[in-house]
Amino acid sequence: MHTLVTGGAGFIGSNVVRLLLERGHSVTVFDNLSSGYESNVSEQDVRLVRGDVRDYAALAEAARGAEAVFHLAASVGNKRSIDDPFGDTQTNALGTLHVLEAARHAGVRKVVYSSSAGIFGELKTLPIAEDHPIDPITPYGVSKLAGEKHCLAYARLYDLEAVCLRYFNVYGVHQRYDAYGNVIPIFATLMLRGEPITVFGDGEQTRDFINVRDVASANVLAAESVGVNGAFNLGSATAISINDLVRLLGRAVGTPARLAHGAPRPGDVRDSLADISAIRTALGFAPAVEIEPGLGEYIVWLREELSGQ
Repeated sequence: MHTLVTGGAGFIGSNVVRLLLERGHSVTVFDNLSSGYESNVSEQDVRLVRGDVRDYAALAEAARGAEAVFHLAASVGNKRSIDDPFGDTQTNALGTLHVLEAARHAGVRKVVYSSSAGIFGELKTLPIAEDHPIDPITPYGVSKLAGEKHCLAYARLYDLEAVCLRYFNVYGVHQRYDAYGNVIPIFATLMLRGEPITVFGDGEQTRDFINVRDVASANVLAAESVGVNGAFNLGSATAISINDLVRLLGRAVGTPARLAHGAPRPGDVRDSLADISAIRTALGFAPAVEIEPGLGEYIVWLREELSGQ
């Protein structure tokens, strides 16, 4: 099938692109390259369209002929959204509406939307199932929830299927340092440079880290499924403390971290753990990459990436 991947030159998007090509699908990548890298897809057989999801006309042109759309383009992160709530909402909420309208008019069969566990806000129960109360506490959580609701409404209104994947903490190859981003690339980059890292809070807070190869697999399973609509948690179903993560990263890097502690950050939850039974049942998804070998693979890639800078 022909596919369109918004944000396809980014961290997760480029991994989705790779898997799509491996499975014999054709791919158009739509990316403004604000956080993506052309080098992530330049060696792959894709059509790259440089554009922004806030530009409906460009997006509608790129969607022509697509059977499935993977919508990964986003302004990502709680802190970024707090710093720039207008930009967050324009990209994530309005941008998603543009994607859905472009998909509808192009006759797309399936939209796979990258959502976030940030829609849940402060957690009441663990593990987190899809019916956990939804109460986002940052503009990012609100905008990703708005995108979800638009997708599911379009699936009810039009001849268009939609699957929303609520990502927990994704890590892996092609994830570069970003002060707004995931803790793993921040810590790993600083540790490889021999610089100190800061753990916010006591470090006993827990996260559900899922490797990007598993995320790509879930995206492709969602697109290839027929008759499946809805929102699904996407995590590893395994929790690890930040302190244990630091120890595993030190083992992968070969040097223990130089560690400092800072005050807890606004918008951060204490604990996180996904219940993935719904996506197992609906799509047959099961995570395949465990955290320690996944971190080892990532450090090998990142070390090479940093050596070329």
